[in-house]
Amino acid sequence: MELGVREKLRQRIVKDIDMTMALEDWEIAEIIDRCILEETKDEYFPLKEKVNLRKELFNSFRRLDVLTEYLEDDQVSEIMVNGTAPIFIEKRGRIIRTNKRIASEEKLHSLIQQIVATCNRRINEASPIVDARLEDGSRVSIVISPVSLSGTTITIRRFPKDRIGIEKLIELGTIDDSFGKVLKALVLGKYNIFISGGTGSGKTTFLNALSSFIPKDERIITIEDSAELNLEQVDNLVRLEARNANVEGENSVSIRDLIKASLRMRPDRIIVGEVRDQAAIDMLQAMNTGHDGSLSTGHANSPEDMISRLETMVLTGANIPIQAVRMQISQAVDIIIHLGRLRDRSRKVLKVSEVLGVEDGQVMLNTLYEFVETGEKDGKLIGSLRKVNQLINVDKLIRWNAKELYEEGEDGILRI
Repeated sequence: MELGVREKLRQRIVKDIDMTMALEDWEIAEIIDRCILEETKDEYFPLKEKVNLRKELFNSFRRLDVLTEYLEDDQVSEIMVNGTAPIFIEKRGRIIRTNKRIASEEKLHSLIQQIVATCNRRINEASPIVDARLEDGSRVSIVISPVSLSGTTITIRRFPKDRIGIEKLIELGTIDDSFGKVLKALVLGKYNIFISGGTGSGKTTFLNALSSFIPKDERIITIEDSAELNLEQVDNLVRLEARNANVEGENSVSIRDLIKASLRMRPDRIIVGEVRDQAAIDMLQAMNTGHDGSLSTGHANSPEDMISRLETMVLTGANIPIQAVRMQISQAVDIIIHLGRLRDRSRKVLKVSEVLGVEDGQVMLNTLYEFVETGEKDGKLIGSLRKVNQLINVDKLIRWNAKELYEEGEDGILRI
C-alpha cells in the first residue's frame, strides 16, 4: 500500500478519534477498521495487507508504534532505536538491522513520553537521560538531545516471559548440574554474593535464578533503580524502586535512601539489583550488620575488577582510608560469581571466587571455579566450569545447618 494512502488513513483516523475521550482499545480498533474499509472500497488490496495495516495503525495509536512488533517477538532480546534511522534488534544473540524505523523525531518524543509516564519518570532537555521500564518488565534506557547527537535513542532490554530458573540455566549450558548444587549450598548457607559481568552477560537473569533457593519463610527486600527482579517464589517480599527528582529538582529517592530504609523493615536478606555508585558503601554496611545472604550485581570484567570497582564506588561517597574500604569489602562480600558472553554469543559462568580477607594491603581472592574452553563444534564453544580450589570459609555452611550440601573429607575438611 502506498505511503500516501497510509498517511491519508492516519490523518482521517486522527480526525475521527475524539481526543478528549478515553476510548477503549476495541473502540479505537473499530474506528480503524471503518476507515480502512471506506478508504479502500474503490481499490483492491489483499486481505493480508489490510490486516497488517490495521495492526500497524493500531500500534501507532495505542501501543509503541513499530516497536510493538519486536516487543511481541519472544526471540528478540534487545531493541535499539537510533533516532529515525533503521531500528536494530538483537535476536538469538546476534544484532540485526531491520527495515523499520520511527517516522519522525516528533513521533519518537511522543513514544518516550508514553513510556516514562507509566513509571513516574520524566525526561526533557534539563534531564536528558532516564531509565524506565515497560509494563512487561522490559528495561528501557532513553537519551535525548542535546546529549545524543544522533537523535533520540531508545534501548530496550527484554527479559524472557517465562522465569528462568537454575534448571533452565543448566539446560542452556550456562552452568552444569553439579555447580547448581554448589549455588544452592551458597544461598542456603547465607553467603553474601556479588554477581559481576559486562552488559548483556545475564546478571539480572542469574540473580533471579539464585533467588529461587531462598527459603519461603524469609523476608526479602529488593532495591532497584528500575524494577526488574521477579522473585515469584518469595511470599514475604517488599519491592522498592528509586525515584528521580521532580521538576523542581526535589523529592528524589536514591538507592542509598532505600538501603537505609530497608534496614528498618526487618529484612532477612537485602537484594540490590545493581550497585553502580556510592550506594556501595551502604550495601556493604548492610551485609556487615546481620543481613547474611544478601545478593547484588555490578559491572566488571572479572572478580578482581569487581573488587576494584567496589573500592572506587565506596570512595566516591565516603572520605575514608583505602585500607578501611578494603577491610569493609572483605568482611561483607563472601563470593563473587563472574558471568560473560563468549564469542559464540553464549552466556557462561566464567569464574567463581571466594573473598578471603586483606593481606599485605590487598583483598585476597581464592578462585573456586573457572571456565575452561576445550574446543569448538558447529560454531558453538565447548568447555566446562572446572573446580580449582576448595571453599575455605565453611563457617556459614555449618551455622545454617546445610549439612546435606557439603561433605567432610578424610582430612576433616568440609567440601561443597
